[in-house]
Amino acid sequence: MRDLREALTKRRYEILSRVVFSRFKALLVEPSALVYAERHDNIEAIYKKLSERRDTADVSELLKELRRIVNEAIATHASGVDQANGLTVDLSQINMEKLRDEFASKVQRKATAIEDIRQIVEDKLAQMLAQNPLRMNYEKKYQEIIAAYNQDKDRATIEDTFAKLLDVMAALDVEQQRAVQEGLSEDQLALFDLVQRGDLNKTERERIKQASRDLLAGVMAVIAPLDRWTEKEQTQAEVETFILDQVYLSLPEPPYSPQDKAGVAQLVYRHIWQQSLREHL
Repeated sequence: MRDLREALTKRRYEILSRVVFSRFKALLVEPSALVYAERHDNIEAIYKKLSERRDTADVSELLKELRRIVNEAIATHASGVDQANGLTVDLSQINMEKLRDEFASKVQRKATAIEDIRQIVEDKLAQMLAQNPLRMNYEKKYQEIIAAYNQDKDRATIEDTFAKLLDVMAALDVEQQRAVQEGLSEDQLALFDLVQRGDLNKTERERIKQASRDLLAGVMAVIAPLDRWTEKEQTQAEVETFILDQVYLSLPEPPYSPQDKAGVAQLVYRHIWQQSLREHL
């Protein structure tokens, strides 16, 4: 019973923390929000500790685990009653439609399977959000699915939730490949997402992409010799000034105005600060 209470408390904390992260991110452009930065970072530090057990498996591995959960849920029933036939889908090429059909027609303990699958999706979301905070839209979509599920857990709702969770997993799979498609590392992609804007032409976009690579390399070189730079005002100012200078030099004007550059520099600084805090936990 104690373990159950602890698990529920942990999940509640994680959910509420993600609400805080989402709202704080939306307020980053407001200077007054920085007053609450320390509280935000303390919450994030605890959140990170609770999430330490999460590994770095890619989405395809998590889909294999999802497939295993469904197969085990099917296999718990006697042969001929709820036993799956023909489950020979290549696990590296998951057939989503077949998996949905199997869940709908052959899994009887659907609510239990959904809870296991929820944990898989939440673990992957936590990992990917830690890499890139602008992936919050996937978290929002997931929370909308679960909110609808919690309102009405009849058979049709559970099957619909399973299908939607598969869609989220598929979307995460596409998102996880985006860095490779852009020719960037995950860390470079996170900076690129913070810096880029929707009205860039192809040439400008490539320039911003290279600027993101150079900015990340430069700021990593600056903070490498600094001991716990996030704890000292002098080193914080050094890193913040470097980022501001580099952003003003590397972003084209237009389309970026001086005000745009100042906002981008603040976002990049906050991101680098948060990533550095995670590395020292």
